[in-house]
Amino acid sequence: MGGLSVFDRFATAASTIASKAVFFVFCVLLVLLWAPSFFLMPSVDTWQLVINTATTIITFLLVALLQNTQRRSDEAVQDKLNAIASALADFMGELSTEHPELARHRDELAESVGLERRERSD
Repeated sequence: MGGLSVFDRFATAASTIASKAVFFVFCVLLVLLWAPSFFLMPSVDTWQLVINTATTIITFLLVALLQNTQRRSDEAVQDKLNAIASALADFMGELSTEHPELARHRDELAESVGLERRERSD
């Protein structure tokens, strides 16, 4: 996690917090505190506007933060799958002298996951 930007570290922390039961309890408590505020508001429209605004802002911010962590997670999984495919292709290449049919399968694997293109771009 050393190379992450400040935003990435913040997004990771927010994702960790949002995925815990305590965050859900906080949200429920927020609604429970909002409900009786009906008696403090000048109108029903104002009362509804308060919760609608609060939930919209929270949702908007959380979606942005969680999208960041999901993207990084997807990239990490893809990197691991690429490493597995590359290692398997190398292994198949080594065994292809003894088992010629593996050369065709290795070529199919390389084509389907784009190993040559990725190796040249690295």
